[in-house]
Amino acid sequence: MKITVQQGSAQSFPTEALVVNLFEGVGSPGGATGAVDKAMNGRISALIASGDIRGKLGEVTVLYPEGGVAAKRVIVVGLGKQEEFGLEAIRHAAGAAAQKIRSLGLTSFATVVHGSGAGGIAPEDAAQALVEGSILSLYTFTRHKTVVEEPTTPIEEMVLIEFDAGKIPAMQAGARAGQIIADSVSFVRDLVNEPANITTPAALAGKAQAMARDLGLRCQVLEREDMQSLGMGALLGVSQGSEEPPKLIILEYQPDAGLPTIALVGKALTFDSGGISLKPSEDMHKMKGDMAGGAAVMGVLWAAAMLRLPFHLVGIIPATENMPSGKALKPGDIVTSLSGKTIEVQNTDAEGRLVLADALTYAGRFQPAAIVDLATLTGACVVALGNITTGLMSTDDRLASQLEAAGQRSGERVWRLPLFKEYGEQLKSDVADLCNVGGRPAGAITAAYFLSQFVGDFPWAHLDIAGTYWTDKPAKPYQSKGATGVGVRLLMDWLRRWEGA
Repeated sequence: MKITVQQGSAQSFPTEALVVNLFEGVGSPGGATGAVDKAMNGRISALIASGDIRGKLGEVTVLYPEGGVAAKRVIVVGLGKQEEFGLEAIRHAAGAAAQKIRSLGLTSFATVVHGSGAGGIAPEDAAQALVEGSILSLYTFTRHKTVVEEPTTPIEEMVLIEFDAGKIPAMQAGARAGQIIADSVSFVRDLVNEPANITTPAALAGKAQAMARDLGLRCQVLEREDMQSLGMGALLGVSQGSEEPPKLIILEYQPDAGLPTIALVGKALTFDSGGISLKPSEDMHKMKGDMAGGAAVMGVLWAAAMLRLPFHLVGIIPATENMPSGKALKPGDIVTSLSGKTIEVQNTDAEGRLVLADALTYAGRFQPAAIVDLATLTGACVVALGNITTGLMSTDDRLASQLEAAGQRSGERVWRLPLFKEYGEQLKSDVADLCNVGGRPAGAITAAYFLSQFVGDFPWAHLDIAGTYWTDKPAKPYQSKGATGVGVRLLMDWLRRWEGA
C-alpha cells in the first residue's frame, strides 16, 4: 500500500472515501470532523442528535454527501470515550474504518489522523498507530486456498490529511515506521500460519538467509555437526526424534561499530508433537505455531534494519521439530547442555526450555547489554493470563519496567510474574543438575526459572507468548484469526525508546 501524508483541509480533499472521527457522548463534532459537518450542512450533527451515530469505539457510519465536500463518501468512525482514548483506540478505530473501506470495494481512501495532539499523544505516535491499525486489519492468509469465498480488492493507497503543516514531518516519520512495523508483523503472521510441512527448520533457515541477503544482515546457520562439536546436548536431544535436521540460526544487524549489543532469542519448534510425552490430538494442529518466538525475532531484525536502529542486534533462533520415534528423547533421559549443566528430562513435552537453554548460553558469547527471549513456552501461562497478556519474567527490574511500558504503548501488554529463588526447589533432580519440569504449581514461573540458569549475569527477560501468539476470536479489528505476530511491536517500541541496561 502506498501511504503519504499531505497538508490540506479534510473537506476539500478529493477522495473515494474520507475518514473522520467522533468521541462517544459528544453532542457536536469539532476539529476536522466539525469542518466536514459544517460543509455538509450539519448532517453528522443531525445523526448524532438522532442517536444514529454514537461514537462508540469502532462504530462505522458511511455517509454519501450531496455536495459541500470533495469526497465521494464520508466515513465517521467512533473513538470511544475521550477519557479512555489512547494509541490503542487509534489502532482500533483505524482498523475498523479500513475494513469497512475494503468491504466497499474501494482501492484508495484518505483519513484524518485520529487524536493527533489530543491527550498528550504526539503526532508521530498517532500517525504510526493509525497506519499500524489500518495495515494489520487488512491482513489475510489465503495462500493455500484455491477458491477464496469472499475475494477482496486490495487497498492500494492511503493518504493521511493534516491541516497544520508543522506536524507533517513528524507524521511522515510515524507513518513510515508504522508501515515498516506492520509489514514486519504481517511477515511473522505468514511464517506462523504456514503449515509445518512447509516451514521446516531448513525452510526457516532459508527464509532467514534470504532476509539477510535482502537487508545486508549477517546470517550463520549451525548444522547438527556444529552443535555436536559445541556440546549443545539439550537442543540436539529434542531434535533426535525427527527426520528434519535441526538448525541454529544466528542473524546479526550491525549498522556501525561500537553500538550496544542486544540479543534476542526465539524458540522455533516448527512442529511440537510433545515427543514421547505426546500431546492430546485436540488442537495439535496449532503446534505448527510453536516457532512463533523465532519468527518474531526475525520480524524484529527485519524492522530494525529497515528503520536503521542504532544497535548491534543478534537474533538467535534454535529451530527443530519435537517428534516421537524410536530415536526420540525418552522421559528419564539426561542431556548435557552447552553450559555444561546436566538436565534430567522428565517430560519430553517441556522441550522449549531445553532448546532455549543452549540458545541462551550461546547468546552470552556476544556479551550483550541485555537478553530477551520469546517463547510459546507453557500452557500454565495461558491458565494464568489467558489470551490477552504475555507473561514476563526477568532478572532485571529496569529491563522489566521498560518492557512493561513498551507493552502499554504498543498494545501488546505484559504482566510480570516473580522469580523467587524458592521456585528453584521444584527443579531439583536426584540424578542431574536440574530437572526440566517442576510440577503443576507455578508452571510458567518454574519454566522461566529453569531458563534463568543459562543466562549468566546478563540482564535478561523472558516473554511467554503461549497465550498471545494465536487467536481464534480476534478481539480487535487489527487482529486476524490465526497468528497474531505478537512480540514485534512490543520489542520495536522497547528498542526505539531504549534507556540502557
